[in-house]
Amino acid sequence: MKKRKLKNFNNIPNHVAVIMDGNGRWAEKRGLKRNMGHRKGADRLYEILMASLEVGVKVLTVYAFSVENWKRPQAEVDYLMTEATNFLKKHESDIISKEIRVIVIGEDDRIPDYLREKKYYYMDLTKDYNKMTFVIALNYGSHQELVQMVKKISEKVKTNEIDINDINEQTVEENLYTKGLPPVDLMIRTSGEIRVSNFLLWQLSYAEMYFTKVLWPDFNKKEYYKALEEYQLRQRRFGGLTK
Repeated sequence: MKKRKLKNFNNIPNHVAVIMDGNGRWAEKRGLKRNMGHRKGADRLYEILMASLEVGVKVLTVYAFSVENWKRPQAEVDYLMTEATNFLKKHESDIISKEIRVIVIGEDDRIPDYLREKKYYYMDLTKDYNKMTFVIALNYGSHQELVQMVKKISEKVKTNEIDINDINEQTVEENLYTKGLPPVDLMIRTSGEIRVSNFLLWQLSYAEMYFTKVLWPDFNKKEYYKALEEYQLRQRRFGGLTK
């Protein structure tokens, strides 16, 4: 079978964010345990990460585990924590050889010690890489991020590090988890759900949205290229008018 290729490499989004939805449903449709869907989803994530590097996406951010996901059965939560660690260990050589910077955003509370250690290990190991940035949102919620941002800025005002009248959009961005990263250009959500689920609310303010009914384990490179090509056809006006 002939491999699907991207038609052109013009107007590639700098920052793609993905809500990887549908792993459990994919498994249940096949009579498998939900964890098998998560395992297949991890394989698909690697494929999309490599495809992003190939086409020139500078930042790929994925919603790996939300603060709401703690409500899931403990066995599934434990598997997801282990899978996150295994994913990084499994692909460490590729991450290093391809000079991919890894950033993990979200709070450290509640995540297991072994995963917290790996989080900082890979962030430190890859901090000087610049070919591409791979952002993993783990124990992440945008409301949580915004609250933490307000606290950080308030503390800086309290200690006279900044004046309250000097607070602007840049001040906000410098105190988010995503400090130093560009805004999201394209947000993809799989599985047919049409919502952003407390994901990167500030960073998505002018993002193009792409929703597909394809479940995440089936969202292969071909499906990813469909999303990129749809993005390439859109006219981004940022509140202005197109000439």
